Parts: sequence; structure tokens; C-alpha cells
Amino acid sequence: MSSFLRYDIDLEKLTDAMFGFITDPHPSRNERPVVKALDDFHPDSVEVMESMLLDGTEEREDVAAYVNAVFGGGRTTAGP
Repeated sequence: MSSFLRYDIDLEKLTDAMFGFITDPHPSRNERPVVKALDDFHPDSVEVMESMLLDGTEEREDVAAYVNAVFGGGRTTAGP
């Protein structure tokens, strides 16, 4: 990434949105705003969410670890 651009991502909200997608048992989960946002900004994360869904990820902490690793820029986040 260029040194003059910086994105401000709310890691907690993104984690919640991704976890909501992963734990939603309905096909309508594909219409969630997080899918569109990530598809535009970081499409690989949509594939990761789908993999987590298929793998049966049930822990929010697993999603938080992914979000922090990809979007956290080395920052640590506190869990609920």
C-alpha cells in the first residue's frame, strides 16, 4: 500500500459482520452488506468467510484473529 493512503477499518464491527455471516443459516446471508463491502474492497475475504462457513467455524475469536491479521496492521484488539 502507498505511504500516503490509509484506511480506517473498525475491526470490531467488521468482525461482528463477518461472524454474523458465518453463523447465519439462511441463504439470504449472501445479501448482507459485509459481502458487498468486502467484495469491492478485499474479495479474498469473501472466500475466507465462505470457507469458515463450510468449515463450521463457531468461535468469534477465530474470525477476530483473521480480521486482525489481515486488516489490523499489527495492532492488537481486545475481545468482548
